[in-house]
Amino acid sequence: MKLPVSRRTAVACGVSVVMLLTGGSIAGAAPAPGSAALAAAPDIPVANVKAHLAQLQSIATANGGNRAHGRAGYKASLDYVKAKLDAAGFTTAIQQFTSSGRTGYNLVADWPGGDADHVVMAGSHLDSVTAGPGINDNGSGSAAVLETALAVSRAGYHPAKHLRFAWWGAEELGMVGSRYYVNNLSSANRARIGGYLNFDMIGSPNPGYFVYDDDSTIEKTFKDYFAGIGVPTEIETEGDGRSDHAPFKNAGVPVGGLFSGADYTKTAAQAAKWGGTAGRAFDRCYHSSCDTSANIDDTALNRNADAVAYALWALSS
Repeated sequence: MKLPVSRRTAVACGVSVVMLLTGGSIAGAAPAPGSAALAAAPDIPVANVKAHLAQLQSIATANGGNRAHGRAGYKASLDYVKAKLDAAGFTTAIQQFTSSGRTGYNLVADWPGGDADHVVMAGSHLDSVTAGPGINDNGSGSAAVLETALAVSRAGYHPAKHLRFAWWGAEELGMVGSRYYVNNLSSANRARIGGYLNFDMIGSPNPGYFVYDDDSTIEKTFKDYFAGIGVPTEIETEGDGRSDHAPFKNAGVPVGGLFSGADYTKTAAQAAKWGGTAGRAFDRCYHSSCDTSANIDDTALNRNADAVAYALWALSS
């Protein structure tokens, strides 16, 4: 999640772009239709999500301690995610742009089939800040979205609507990658996206359970999931307008998402209902070198990853 403007250096980003497509067309052979769209969403194994986080940590460690825009660690992270998706049968596309004099990349993955005029999209930013490996911000969201995409493949899921997943570059510089993606959609293709779900920091070590209150249908879907497991939620305000849902929202696309908290302080009331420590930040390692694989609450990561799958199944069937 990017810092608010008042807390970061303004970045002037001249963006030039080349689209590189790999793996063929979105309109390729679709899975045969079936009744799987009506099935309950799968449980997302938190061990699998943590295995992706371990890989992202290893990538950062091998590349100067971060996975930031324009650095080798970011491209290695993207290559890792893309290889998993390609092997699982997704159609992947890399979108290249330039920001702050460095090359950045978005990765977009489409699951064959579903009504291409009705797209449900889930995304997360894959870049870290230069100060650290970014395992909660935002390895957590990236890994959960990846594992949910792989669960789609394992299930042979045949949704009524078309599923698309994305991993954004240069979010920490001001949502550069997601803004580029949205700005370069035709008006017709923008209109086809019925919902964009954003996952930015979902494993905070002193977690809260925050739901975006933008689109009412998406919001209710997430709230229904958490009500079903007996976890109270609050409306997300700390990150409002500070992550990759903002360009979609500004373009009129319905948005929603989840958040477990950054550098705001957990109140006594929040600690009473969620556990954890009052008077301490939700993530004391936000944008710091200590945002490592040790900076994750497994319970929050598990619940939120399951919520990702629940919402995608519910909204795409």
